[in-house]
Amino acid sequence: MTLSIPAPRVIPVDSVPQLRWGIVGTGIAASFVAALHGHTTQHATAVTARDVEKTRAFAVKHEIAVVHESIEALVEDPTVDVVYVATPHPLHHDVALAAIAAGKHVLVEKPIAMSAAEASEITEAGRAAGVLVMEAMWTRYLPQSDVIRQLLEDGAIGTVNIVDANFGFPAPFDPMSRMWSKELGGGALLDAGVYPISFASSILGSPTSVTAKGTVTETGVDGTASLLLTAQSGATALLTTSMLTSVPTTAVVMGTKGYIEIPSPFFGPTGVVLHRGALGRYEVTEWRDDSLPGFQDGLSHQATAFASYVGDGRLESPLHGHAETVAVMATIDEARRQIREMATR
Repeated sequence: MTLSIPAPRVIPVDSVPQLRWGIVGTGIAASFVAALHGHTTQHATAVTARDVEKTRAFAVKHEIAVVHESIEALVEDPTVDVVYVATPHPLHHDVALAAIAAGKHVLVEKPIAMSAAEASEITEAGRAAGVLVMEAMWTRYLPQSDVIRQLLEDGAIGTVNIVDANFGFPAPFDPMSRMWSKELGGGALLDAGVYPISFASSILGSPTSVTAKGTVTETGVDGTASLLLTAQSGATALLTTSMLTSVPTTAVVMGTKGYIEIPSPFFGPTGVVLHRGALGRYEVTEWRDDSLPGFQDGLSHQATAFASYVGDGRLESPLHGHAETVAVMATIDEARRQIREMATR
Protein backbone atom coordinates (compact mmCIF):
# COMPACT_ATOMS: atom_id res chain seq x y z
CA MET A 1 0.00 0.00 0.00
CA THR A 2 1.45 3.35 -1.08
CA LEU A 3 2.06 5.79 1.72
CA SER A 4 0.06 8.97 1.12
CA ILE A 5 -1.08 12.13 2.85
CA PRO A 6 -4.70 13.26 2.45
CA ALA A 7 -5.54 16.63 0.93
CA PRO A 8 -6.68 19.28 3.42
CA ARG A 9 -10.37 20.14 3.56
CA VAL A 10 -10.41 23.93 3.23
CA ILE A 11 -13.49 26.15 3.61
CA PRO A 12 -14.02 28.13 0.37
CA VAL A 13 -13.75 31.84 1.17
CA ASP A 14 -16.81 32.69 -0.95
CA SER A 15 -19.02 30.19 0.89
CA VAL A 16 -19.24 32.15 4.15
CA PRO A 17 -21.04 35.36 5.23
CA GLN A 18 -19.20 38.62 4.62
CA LEU A 19 -18.83 40.03 8.12
CA ARG A 20 -17.87 43.56 9.16
CA TRP A 21 -15.02 43.46 11.64
CA GLY A 22 -14.19 45.96 14.37
CA ILE A 23 -10.54 45.87 15.42
CA VAL A 24 -9.38 46.66 18.98
CA GLY A 25 -5.62 47.19 19.07
CA THR A 26 -3.15 47.97 16.29
CA GLY A 27 -0.07 45.91 17.17
CA ILE A 28 -0.40 42.26 16.19
CA ALA A 29 -3.68 43.19 14.53
CA ALA A 30 -1.74 44.46 11.50
CA SER A 31 -0.92 40.95 10.28
CA PHE A 32 -4.48 39.75 10.88
CA VAL A 33 -6.10 42.63 9.01
CA ALA A 34 -3.67 42.24 6.10
CA ALA A 35 -4.58 38.55 5.84
CA LEU A 36 -8.27 39.36 6.27
CA HIS A 37 -8.30 41.82 3.38
CA GLY A 38 -5.86 39.93 1.20
CA HIS A 39 -7.24 36.41 1.34
CA THR A 40 -10.88 36.44 2.52
CA THR A 41 -14.20 38.08 1.73
CA GLN A 42 -14.20 39.65 5.22
CA HIS A 43 -13.48 43.32 5.84
CA ALA A 44 -12.40 45.46 8.76
CA THR A 45 -14.71 48.47 8.91
CA ALA A 46 -13.73 50.10 12.21
CA VAL A 47 -10.75 50.29 14.55
CA THR A 48 -9.83 51.69 17.94
CA ALA A 49 -6.66 51.73 20.04
CA ARG A 50 -5.04 53.76 22.77
CA ASP A 51 -2.95 56.06 20.53
CA VAL A 52 -5.40 57.94 18.30
CA GLU A 53 -2.80 59.18 15.81
CA LYS A 54 -1.29 55.73 15.34
CA THR A 55 -4.78 54.31 15.00
CA ARG A 56 -5.63 56.78 12.24
CA ALA A 57 -2.44 55.85 10.41
CA PHE A 58 -3.33 52.17 10.81
CA ALA A 59 -6.80 52.84 9.37
CA VAL A 60 -5.37 54.62 6.34
CA LYS A 61 -2.84 51.87 5.69
CA HIS A 62 -5.44 49.10 5.89
CA GLU A 63 -8.31 51.03 4.28
CA ILE A 64 -10.52 50.96 7.38
CA ALA A 65 -13.28 53.54 7.10
CA VAL A 66 -13.99 54.40 10.75
CA VAL A 67 -11.70 55.24 13.66
CA HIS A 68 -13.39 55.19 17.05
CA GLU A 69 -11.92 57.02 20.00
CA SER A 70 -13.04 54.41 22.53
CA ILE A 71 -13.74 50.71 22.86
CA GLU A 72 -17.26 51.55 23.97
CA ALA A 73 -17.94 53.41 20.72
CA LEU A 74 -16.58 50.57 18.61
CA VAL A 75 -18.57 47.79 20.28
CA GLU A 76 -21.75 49.87 20.06
CA ASP A 77 -21.18 50.59 16.35
CA PRO A 78 -24.18 49.06 14.50
CA THR A 79 -22.05 48.53 11.40
CA VAL A 80 -19.74 46.11 13.26
CA ASP A 81 -20.70 42.41 13.32
CA VAL A 82 -17.65 40.96 15.07
CA VAL A 83 -14.99 42.39 17.35
CA TYR A 84 -11.40 41.19 17.06
CA VAL A 85 -9.59 41.76 20.37
CA ALA A 86 -5.85 42.29 19.87
CA THR A 87 -4.94 44.21 23.03
CA PRO A 88 -2.36 43.10 25.62
CA HIS A 89 -3.49 39.97 27.50
CA PRO A 90 -4.74 41.67 30.69
CA LEU A 91 -7.31 43.67 28.69
CA HIS A 92 -8.83 40.72 26.82
CA HIS A 93 -11.37 39.92 29.53
CA ASP A 94 -12.93 43.37 29.82
CA VAL A 95 -12.92 44.12 26.08
CA ALA A 96 -14.46 40.75 25.24
CA LEU A 97 -17.20 41.18 27.84
CA ALA A 98 -17.99 44.68 26.56
CA ALA A 99 -18.31 43.38 23.00
CA ILE A 100 -20.49 40.46 24.11
CA ALA A 101 -22.72 42.78 26.12
CA ALA A 102 -23.20 44.82 22.93
CA GLY A 103 -24.30 41.69 21.07
CA LYS A 104 -21.16 41.28 18.97
CA HIS A 105 -19.42 38.05 18.03
CA VAL A 106 -15.87 38.00 19.41
CA LEU A 107 -12.52 36.66 18.25
CA VAL A 108 -10.01 37.11 21.08
CA GLU A 109 -6.27 36.83 20.57
CA LYS A 110 -4.44 34.10 22.44
CA PRO A 111 -4.35 33.61 25.31
CA ILE A 112 -8.06 34.38 25.55
CA ALA A 113 -7.55 35.73 29.08
CA MET A 114 -5.19 35.80 32.03
CA SER A 115 -6.67 32.76 33.77
CA ALA A 116 -9.10 29.88 33.41
CA ALA A 117 -11.59 31.78 35.58
CA GLU A 118 -11.55 34.76 33.20
CA ALA A 119 -11.77 32.46 30.16
CA SER A 120 -14.78 30.72 31.67
CA GLU A 121 -16.49 34.06 32.33
CA ILE A 122 -15.95 35.16 28.71
CA THR A 123 -17.19 31.94 27.14
CA GLU A 124 -20.20 31.68 29.46
CA ALA A 125 -21.15 35.29 28.70
CA GLY A 126 -20.97 34.58 24.99
CA ARG A 127 -23.18 31.53 25.27
CA ALA A 128 -25.73 33.41 27.38
CA ALA A 129 -25.79 36.27 24.85
CA GLY A 130 -26.08 33.92 21.88
CA VAL A 131 -22.92 35.13 20.13
CA LEU A 132 -19.89 33.25 18.85
CA VAL A 133 -16.83 33.51 21.11
CA MET A 134 -13.56 32.03 19.85
CA GLU A 135 -9.92 32.23 20.85
CA ALA A 136 -7.70 33.18 17.90
CA MET A 137 -5.64 29.99 17.98
CA TRP A 138 -5.04 30.16 14.24
CA THR A 139 -3.11 26.88 14.18
CA ARG A 140 -6.37 24.93 14.54
CA TYR A 141 -7.70 26.29 11.23
CA LEU A 142 -4.62 25.81 9.06
CA PRO A 143 -4.76 23.24 6.23
CA GLN A 144 -1.98 21.20 7.86
CA SER A 145 -4.05 20.83 11.03
CA ASP A 146 -6.83 19.25 9.00
CA VAL A 147 -4.27 16.92 7.39
CA ILE A 148 -3.11 15.87 10.87
CA ARG A 149 -6.69 15.27 12.01
CA GLN A 150 -7.34 13.03 9.00
CA LEU A 151 -4.14 11.06 9.52
CA LEU A 152 -5.00 10.43 13.17
CA GLU A 153 -8.60 9.52 12.34
CA ASP A 154 -7.34 7.04 9.74
CA GLY A 155 -4.91 5.45 12.21
CA ALA A 156 -1.90 6.33 10.06
CA ILE A 157 0.49 6.21 13.04
CA GLY A 158 -1.50 3.81 15.22
CA THR A 159 -2.19 4.69 18.84
CA VAL A 160 -0.73 8.04 19.87
CA ASN A 161 1.44 7.77 22.96
CA ILE A 162 3.61 10.90 22.98
CA VAL A 163 3.36 14.51 21.80
CA ASP A 164 6.46 16.70 21.82
CA ALA A 165 6.16 20.43 21.06
CA ASN A 166 8.16 23.54 21.82
CA PHE A 167 8.14 27.27 21.15
CA GLY A 168 10.60 29.82 22.44
CA PHE A 169 12.98 32.64 21.60
CA PRO A 170 15.34 34.98 23.48
CA ALA A 171 13.40 38.20 24.08
CA PRO A 172 15.53 41.35 24.51
CA PHE A 173 15.40 42.45 28.13
CA ASP A 174 13.14 45.43 28.74
CA PRO A 175 11.39 45.47 32.13
CA MET A 176 8.71 47.83 30.78
CA SER A 177 7.84 45.73 27.72
CA ARG A 178 4.91 43.38 27.31
CA MET A 179 7.03 40.22 27.50
CA TRP A 180 8.83 41.13 30.73
CA SER A 181 6.15 42.97 32.70
CA LYS A 182 3.81 41.14 35.11
CA GLU A 183 1.29 43.94 34.79
CA LEU A 184 1.16 43.50 31.01
CA GLY A 185 0.76 39.72 31.17
CA GLY A 186 4.39 38.88 30.49
CA GLY A 187 6.14 35.55 30.66
CA ALA A 188 6.89 32.68 28.34
CA LEU A 189 3.82 30.58 29.13
CA LEU A 190 1.18 33.18 28.26
CA ASP A 191 3.01 34.50 25.20
CA ALA A 192 4.56 31.41 23.56
CA GLY A 193 3.67 28.45 25.76
CA VAL A 194 0.00 28.63 24.89
CA TYR A 195 0.90 27.29 21.43
CA PRO A 196 2.48 23.95 22.38
CA ILE A 197 -0.03 23.46 25.20
CA SER A 198 -2.94 24.03 22.84
CA PHE A 199 -1.34 21.77 20.23
CA ALA A 200 -0.99 18.94 22.74
CA SER A 201 -4.59 19.48 23.78
CA SER A 202 -5.76 19.20 20.17
CA ILE A 203 -4.16 15.75 19.96
CA LEU A 204 -4.60 14.28 23.44
CA GLY A 205 -7.40 16.28 25.04
CA SER A 206 -7.22 17.95 28.43
CA PRO A 207 -4.56 16.56 30.79
CA THR A 208 -5.34 14.69 33.99
CA SER A 209 -2.05 15.80 35.53
CA VAL A 210 0.40 18.67 35.02
CA THR A 211 4.02 18.73 36.17
CA ALA A 212 5.97 21.92 35.47
CA LYS A 213 9.53 23.04 36.07
CA GLY A 214 10.99 26.38 35.11
CA THR A 215 12.59 29.67 36.01
CA VAL A 216 11.33 33.08 37.08
CA THR A 217 12.99 36.24 35.79
CA GLU A 218 14.05 39.23 37.88
CA THR A 219 10.84 40.98 36.84
CA GLY A 220 8.74 38.16 38.29
CA VAL A 221 7.54 36.46 35.10
CA ASP A 222 8.25 32.89 34.02
CA GLY A 223 11.29 32.83 31.75
CA THR A 224 11.39 29.15 30.84
CA ALA A 225 8.93 26.32 31.41
CA SER A 226 9.06 22.59 30.76
CA LEU A 227 5.82 20.65 31.16
CA LEU A 228 4.91 16.99 31.41
CA LEU A 229 1.20 16.46 30.80
CA THR A 230 -0.60 13.14 31.19
CA ALA A 231 -3.81 12.49 29.26
CA GLN A 232 -6.78 10.32 30.22
CA SER A 233 -5.51 7.68 27.80
CA GLY A 234 -2.14 7.51 29.56
CA ALA A 235 -0.39 9.29 26.69
CA THR A 236 1.98 12.09 27.61
CA ALA A 237 2.98 15.48 26.23
CA LEU A 238 6.48 16.91 26.63
CA LEU A 239 6.32 20.67 26.14
CA THR A 240 8.88 23.46 26.38
CA THR A 241 8.62 27.22 26.15
CA SER A 242 11.08 30.01 26.84
CA MET A 243 11.68 33.73 26.43
CA LEU A 244 15.35 33.24 27.28
CA THR A 245 16.41 30.45 24.93
CA SER A 246 16.20 29.72 21.22
CA VAL A 247 14.31 26.47 20.64
CA PRO A 248 13.44 24.61 17.40
CA THR A 249 9.69 25.43 17.51
CA THR A 250 8.76 22.03 16.14
CA ALA A 251 6.13 19.43 17.02
CA VAL A 252 6.00 15.66 16.73
CA VAL A 253 3.07 13.29 17.29
CA MET A 254 4.34 9.77 18.03
CA GLY A 255 2.36 6.56 17.74
CA THR A 256 2.72 2.80 17.68
CA LYS A 257 3.08 2.67 13.86
CA GLY A 258 5.10 5.83 13.19
CA TYR A 259 5.11 9.55 13.79
CA ILE A 260 3.96 12.86 12.32
CA GLU A 261 6.44 15.71 12.24
CA ILE A 262 5.40 19.35 11.83
CA PRO A 263 8.37 21.50 10.71
CA SER A 264 9.36 24.79 12.30
CA PRO A 265 7.51 26.93 13.10
CA PHE A 266 4.86 24.29 13.75
CA PHE A 267 2.13 26.75 14.78
CA GLY A 268 1.95 28.38 11.33
CA PRO A 269 1.57 27.11 7.77
CA THR A 270 4.54 24.83 7.10
CA GLY A 271 3.56 21.26 6.34
CA VAL A 272 3.40 17.67 7.53
CA VAL A 273 5.94 14.83 7.30
CA LEU A 274 4.56 11.33 7.83
CA HIS A 275 6.94 8.59 8.96
CA ARG A 276 5.60 5.00 8.98
CA GLY A 277 7.66 2.21 10.52
CA ALA A 278 10.20 1.90 13.33
CA LEU A 279 13.90 1.62 14.21
CA GLY A 280 15.13 3.53 11.19
CA ARG A 281 13.07 1.52 8.69
CA TYR A 282 10.66 4.26 7.76
CA GLU A 283 8.56 5.07 4.77
CA VAL A 284 8.45 8.86 4.58
CA THR A 285 6.19 11.20 2.66
CA GLU A 286 5.75 14.96 2.97
CA TRP A 287 3.09 17.55 2.28
CA ARG A 288 3.98 21.24 2.22
CA ASP A 289 1.59 24.17 2.45
CA ASP A 290 2.48 26.54 -0.39
CA SER A 291 -1.07 27.83 -0.84
CA LEU A 292 -0.43 31.38 0.37
CA PRO A 293 2.48 33.74 -0.35
CA GLY A 294 3.33 34.72 3.23
CA PHE A 295 3.55 32.94 6.59
CA GLN A 296 1.07 35.20 8.38
CA ASP A 297 -1.34 35.06 5.46
CA GLY A 298 -2.38 31.81 7.13
CA LEU A 299 -4.28 33.93 9.65
CA SER A 300 -6.95 34.20 6.96
CA HIS A 301 -8.07 30.60 7.54
CA GLN A 302 -9.34 31.33 11.05
CA ALA A 303 -11.25 34.39 9.81
CA THR A 304 -13.00 32.32 7.13
CA ALA A 305 -13.72 29.58 9.66
CA PHE A 306 -15.10 32.15 12.11
CA ALA A 307 -17.45 33.54 9.46
CA SER A 308 -18.61 30.05 8.56
CA TYR A 309 -19.46 29.34 12.20
CA VAL A 310 -21.43 32.59 12.43
CA GLY A 311 -23.32 31.53 9.30
CA ASP A 312 -24.08 28.16 10.92
CA GLY A 313 -25.33 29.82 14.10
CA ARG A 314 -22.60 28.30 16.25
CA LEU A 315 -21.63 29.75 19.63
CA GLU A 316 -18.23 28.04 19.77
CA SER A 317 -15.69 26.55 17.42
CA PRO A 318 -16.15 22.85 16.61
CA LEU A 319 -12.34 22.57 16.40
CA HIS A 320 -11.55 24.49 19.59
CA GLY A 321 -14.54 24.61 21.89
CA HIS A 322 -15.12 26.60 25.05
CA ALA A 323 -14.38 23.75 27.46
CA GLU A 324 -11.03 23.09 25.81
CA THR A 325 -10.15 26.79 25.71
CA VAL A 326 -10.76 27.04 29.45
CA ALA A 327 -8.86 23.78 30.09
CA VAL A 328 -5.77 25.09 28.26
CA MET A 329 -5.85 28.18 30.45
CA ALA A 330 -6.19 25.93 33.51
CA THR A 331 -3.03 24.08 32.43
CA ILE A 332 -1.20 27.41 32.11
CA ASP A 333 -2.51 28.50 35.52
CA GLU A 334 -1.20 25.32 37.15
CA ALA A 335 2.17 25.49 35.39
CA ARG A 336 2.66 29.10 36.43
CA ARG A 337 1.67 28.23 40.01
CA GLN A 338 4.17 25.37 40.21
CA ILE A 339 7.01 27.45 38.75
CA ARG A 340 6.34 30.38 41.10
CA GLU A 341 6.20 28.00 44.06
CA MET A 342 9.47 26.38 43.05
CA ALA A 343 11.12 29.80 42.73
CA THR A 344 10.20 30.76 46.30
CA ARG A 345 11.68 27.67 47.95
